[in-house]
Amino acid sequence: MSRPSEWSFERLVSPEATFIGRIVAASTRHPLIVVLITLALTGAALVYTARNFALTADTSKLISIKLDWRQHELAFEKAFPQFENNTVVVIDGATPELAEYAEGKLAEALRAMPQLFHSVQRPQGGPFFDRNGILLLPMHDVEATARSLEQAEPMFRGLAADPSLRGVLYALAGVLQSVKKGERKLGDIERGLNALADTFERVLRGQPAWFSWQSLVTGQPADIRERRRVLLVQPVLDYTALEPGQAADDAIRTAARSLELDRAHGIRVRLTGLVPLSDEEFATLAQDWHLVLGAMVAALIGILWLAVRSVRVVIAILITTFLGLLLTAAVGLAAVGRFNLISVAFIPLFVGLGADFAIQFSVRSLAERLIRTSQRRALIATGMNIGPALALSAASIGAGFFAFFPTSYVGVAELGTIAGLGMVVAFVLSIVLLPALLMLMRPSGGGMEEVGFTALAPVDVFVHRRRRLVLGIAMVAAVISAALITQLHFDFDPLNLKSPKVQSMATLRALASDPNWTPNTIDVVAPSLAAAEPLAKRLEALPEVLRTVTINSFVPQQQPEKLALIHQAAAVLKPALDVTPKPAPTDQELQQALGMATALLDEVAGKGTDSAAASARRLGALTQRLLTGRIQVRVAAQDAIVIPLQVMLSQTRELLQAGPVTLQTLPPELVSDWVAKDGRARIQVLPRGNVDDNAALRRFADAILKVAPDATGRPISISFSGDTVVHAFLQAGLYSLVAITLLLALVLRRVRDVLLTLAPVALSGLLTFATCALLDLPMNFTNIIALPLLFGVGVAFNIYFVLAWRAGETDMLQSSLMRAVVFSAMTTATAFGALWLSTHPGTASMGRLLMISLGWELLVTLLVLPALLARPATKTQSISEPAQSSAEAAGVVAPN
Repeated sequence: MSRPSEWSFERLVSPEATFIGRIVAASTRHPLIVVLITLALTGAALVYTARNFALTADTSKLISIKLDWRQHELAFEKAFPQFENNTVVVIDGATPELAEYAEGKLAEALRAMPQLFHSVQRPQGGPFFDRNGILLLPMHDVEATARSLEQAEPMFRGLAADPSLRGVLYALAGVLQSVKKGERKLGDIERGLNALADTFERVLRGQPAWFSWQSLVTGQPADIRERRRVLLVQPVLDYTALEPGQAADDAIRTAARSLELDRAHGIRVRLTGLVPLSDEEFATLAQDWHLVLGAMVAALIGILWLAVRSVRVVIAILITTFLGLLLTAAVGLAAVGRFNLISVAFIPLFVGLGADFAIQFSVRSLAERLIRTSQRRALIATGMNIGPALALSAASIGAGFFAFFPTSYVGVAELGTIAGLGMVVAFVLSIVLLPALLMLMRPSGGGMEEVGFTALAPVDVFVHRRRRLVLGIAMVAAVISAALITQLHFDFDPLNLKSPKVQSMATLRALASDPNWTPNTIDVVAPSLAAAEPLAKRLEALPEVLRTVTINSFVPQQQPEKLALIHQAAAVLKPALDVTPKPAPTDQELQQALGMATALLDEVAGKGTDSAAASARRLGALTQRLLTGRIQVRVAAQDAIVIPLQVMLSQTRELLQAGPVTLQTLPPELVSDWVAKDGRARIQVLPRGNVDDNAALRRFADAILKVAPDATGRPISISFSGDTVVHAFLQAGLYSLVAITLLLALVLRRVRDVLLTLAPVALSGLLTFATCALLDLPMNFTNIIALPLLFGVGVAFNIYFVLAWRAGETDMLQSSLMRAVVFSAMTTATAFGALWLSTHPGTASMGRLLMISLGWELLVTLLVLPALLARPATKTQSISEPAQSSAEAAGVVAPN
């Protein structure tokens, strides 16, 4: 059996004489009234929360706008608001024509929904780029394109007049006639024969089929850049929802499905950008909450039962914790006005620390109950004995949380405010509501013959006898850990905290491989367009910069030479293109064309053994199957050929009308992306090489900032937000250390005892960070939020032990306190450790960090702290003064 009387004050004074004892006495005297009042207050809190609840999912509000780099961000957003909170719609087509077709159709559909989209932009398309985009290509590409178009004039002549499968087959027949006459070689058209055969073969198999006329004309297969189009969409956001852009995202996907822009039709539409990334992150978190919450609750109840071995006590603890959580939500909402995506972490924080207070009180009450026949006297004695430690712990942890208030990390500052107030709520309920519930439920405690861990007696003996060895090992571990901490790093890229499996992240990674679409660009705003060009040249001269883009980048170079080539091609092609097309063919006409093409293909193939002849025979066999097949097969073949054909003809007609481009002739929507209304000019800076890692991002950002201190962009915001977060935690850590040290010094009044309380916390922190360094578990924006909890738990545990030691306890590991600490740590581990089960990388990293830290804290508490306390104070030593009596130590009577 444990020996609570060894560090009990009751034999010296009446428990009801103490302040906390009086509170517990009043609570247990009128328990039903206390419970009813608490329920009434909780009901009022629920009403207040329901009426005033506000949750912002706006991540831009998590860091103070007073910082210089945030001011630069806001200034850029004000000058160019169209780039704020965009959704990037990535359209990949099996052919360039399909991608172009899908981009135009989807953009048109989205522009018809102004209630969901502020703007829809086609950075690569639209009338201007369709007509003049060729002028932006290098001279050799313009020459090659013009030459290919001129050579394809015979094909264009037939296809423009009959843009159907019938027209394609007759155009093919014309070429085959040339082969028969010896004017051309069959090998010259082998690539085209194979392309048509591949398409028809897929159609006949019932598979998605498509044909690329661009590849046929240029003679080169289209790469991913040519087969990709991008829409920039600015959605209307609802920040009251957990996923602010969900309605807009759903509308985009619905529009794509209704337009048959899907894999079955050779098109893939994906979403990325800030809005889908944030929304899918919340969705990832939400999809795990059943698993995480279920595991958390089940393990929590199981651990509580192991701690107290009483269903009634478990129910009392759960009720106290749940009502405290509701009250804290209302108090926190009143204090900060609304919750943010970080401050909602007060829930597991409160569960972990609030349950600790309840467990400490409950386990101590069970120990007191074993030596007292009166439930009420046991509860009063518990309040007197454990109350001062709970009060000091609540004050210390609260001070640690409130230390975040003056920092620039607004998200955590608000979390600290709510969690600090929560510690007040948890302490008050632990000495008011919990005793009342226990008084009403009257748990027998019969399930426990002892409360402490008598099995740990050998460990107690070992620690006492080998005190120097234990402390020596602890010192060596501290030194090694301090050395290893230099290897710990902070991963300040929030993208690394997102699930790589969600569509938005996978799409972003795909885009990042293209230097033209990398998200790691930096924007600089020059005072005027005249000032932009020299600044852009200075930036482009930096080794970290690939190139810069300004509005002048859209005024092509060598225009006279390029236009001459285009006009020459237009002179050849326009007569062929400017014709009135024939009506679409009937199925009978299509069958006639297929029969004619089949006969010619067989004739030109003859008995040839070369690859060209084999290609002709293959295509002939397929056209024969189309001829004899169902009408649906011929319709599918026509669609596979005609849709890209129409796109290609339209593109060709447009580019042949290219004309001189000046700043004055650029479209207004393009100009507004590069020149603000007040005349300031935007410069976009693209990085050289891969800048996905943190070091490269910082080098790129630093290089640009040396030339343009007001620059902004993802590399800068990531680097500086990481610095802001780290600085906030260092600042809060210093404030909390000073506040807690002063508080402990005021209460304990001995430097040695203050050090005894803080030293184990420092050691467990060193061991935790060293382990993270060894396991390559970096600190990040998510798991760093766990540090206040870990600090609070560590301080609380050590306060309990130091005060017990001052009251005369010698065998720490066998006491009821040790039981309470162990199961409290397990409860906290459950509250946060269940996060390890999450598929969200950031959340899982928080769970890993907490489990590592709590493991070290338990080990330090089990071995190192008892070794530090191995020379016990006398039993009559007070909490505040070594020379005081135990009655004075309990705060019951004033010293004489």
